[in-house]
Amino acid sequence: MERPVIGKYRRGFLFVSVAAFVFWVALIYVFNRDVVVDGEIDIKPLADHVDQVGGSDAGGTSDKDDFMIHPNVVEKAEENLVQTSGSGDSVGNEEEVRQPMRNTVSGDDSNEEPDDRTGNDEEVRQPQGNVERRNDSHEEPVNSTKSGEEEVQQRPLRDTDSDEEPVGSHRTEDHEAQQPLRKEVEGSRLNDQEPVNSIRTDKEVLLPQRNISDGVGDGSKEHPASTDSAKAGADEAVEEEAVVPETDSCEGRYIFVQILPRRFHVDLLRNCKSLSAWTDMCETLSNAGLGPELPSNEKALSKTGWYSTNQFSLEVIFHNRMKQYKCLTNDSSIATAIYIPYYAGLDVAQFLWHSTKYRDIGPQELVKWLRARPEWKRMWGKDHFLVAGRISWDFRRETFNDSDWGTNLLVLPEVKRMTSLVLESTLIPDATDFAIPYPTYFHPWSDADVIHWQNQMKRLKRSYLFSFAGARRPNLPNSIRDEIIDQCRAVKSKCKLLECYSRGNTCYRPVNLIRLFQESVFCLQPQGDSYTRRSTFDSILMGCIPVFFHSGSAYDQYRWHLPSDHTKYSVFIPEAEVKKRKVNIEKVLSEIPRRKVEEMQQEVIELIPKIVYADPRSELETFEDAFDLTVKGVLERIKTLRREDP
Repeated sequence: MERPVIGKYRRGFLFVSVAAFVFWVALIYVFNRDVVVDGEIDIKPLADHVDQVGGSDAGGTSDKDDFMIHPNVVEKAEENLVQTSGSGDSVGNEEEVRQPMRNTVSGDDSNEEPDDRTGNDEEVRQPQGNVERRNDSHEEPVNSTKSGEEEVQQRPLRDTDSDEEPVGSHRTEDHEAQQPLRKEVEGSRLNDQEPVNSIRTDKEVLLPQRNISDGVGDGSKEHPASTDSAKAGADEAVEEEAVVPETDSCEGRYIFVQILPRRFHVDLLRNCKSLSAWTDMCETLSNAGLGPELPSNEKALSKTGWYSTNQFSLEVIFHNRMKQYKCLTNDSSIATAIYIPYYAGLDVAQFLWHSTKYRDIGPQELVKWLRARPEWKRMWGKDHFLVAGRISWDFRRETFNDSDWGTNLLVLPEVKRMTSLVLESTLIPDATDFAIPYPTYFHPWSDADVIHWQNQMKRLKRSYLFSFAGARRPNLPNSIRDEIIDQCRAVKSKCKLLECYSRGNTCYRPVNLIRLFQESVFCLQPQGDSYTRRSTFDSILMGCIPVFFHSGSAYDQYRWHLPSDHTKYSVFIPEAEVKKRKVNIEKVLSEIPRRKVEEMQQEVIELIPKIVYADPRSELETFEDAFDLTVKGVLERIKTLRREDP
């Protein structure tokens, strides 16, 4: 009696199973048909599966990791996705549709772990600090039927300037879970990785990269930039043939930004409270490294572009400016130079008073990581460059004595082959460190900002013949600051003095320095603790003629930015003459003919765009700023090295 009942249930179960199978087959068919319609990518399926291509946390909050864009690419996908070829063969299946979206976010062609991990257990494949990867690779997608002559059409990167998060915002890290996190840092070294999905407070404002194009995120035609063919840790680079048109304006100017593990840059910013014992570097490094905005109602300033910029924030400013460079490429094989976004100055700052064991961890890990990269093997580092935002002596310790200053970055054999950009070079023959300007308080947004400021400086009526801002150096027996301060006090009607003794006084307020230099025709720039001073560039910015006492303070340093004929823009008084009290500074400056003074003032004002760093979130159209001149100098140097050692 029970058999008919069992058979009845069995038949019902089979019916339900068949119906479910047909339902899922139909669903898969409909989904695949909806993804590609008439050769165009339908955004809805991608929106439904966005968590698979870059991640959002359980609450739907997107991650913006390592200076990169939010992985929620759906918001603006309709603006940036371009049509695929009319044949419809470009997209083969669901995985091929998701792949370009993954590349846009993660900067990697694959989520697979490389076979060889470069020998550094701490390495984690991270999105590049600025250059987001695109699916430009010449590799054929799985199941693709594309012909051999047909090019893979590039999709522009999404411009996400509007996605920038405010300082101190909370966000969840989910994208970082794509790769295993491993650690071996010894001692009190900062944690290299954060727990996946941890919530943290970031104090930095980091910028997304524009499209790699001729325009400024304006949808103009892209430069031919292919995806870097070398996976992290691979033994050999896979050289791809780069397609570069004859009319390519970037030929010879392409720069490839190396994708470093985030401990070399992003983690330093996230741990900003540990970077200085005296300064709130979290506030200092806000606004893409420019620092807090200065009051716009201050009469001494123009309306826009003014920030309380710290002199040691250059690495962050330069990195963010590099993100706006027009000739970035994702194909290292066509790049003239390889930029290494290592924040060496911020790294060493947190360990300056620790033992050499901790001071040297960062540099040693960096060169170990670089040696394993295929880009290194092309010229063994001669086409690599980095920015270390302090003076060279902070990175040139040659012993292992804890009492000696700084780190050993610039004495490492690998770094000696690279071009290192510092605030002050050592002037050692055949050294590979080159000085670039200190950051000033002015970061123009446009050409109009520069022109307006130049005109404002030309109209100023200056009340004092010369001025000096600084403190005595009693611990430096060869310093001439005592003599300078004494001479200035002797002629108070012609010299204005702003003495700096403690961090609580007025000397550390930017507006006070700006007013001082605006009121002066000449600004004295003696050596401080080293050859150079940030004050040199602040005074030039105010149209004040600098007076130098040592050639190492400017003439032997900033050759890419200042005229070779230093008499055009400055006055030189030998340091030894001042020390021996054989020269009267007021008399020397008073005897310069008025016409000569006017010519020098005009030259100084013309130098202003060359010694400032434009706001990284904008671009100057006709002027070349300090960043532009630096990049031009680096490229010319590397081209020369390539000709000498092909």
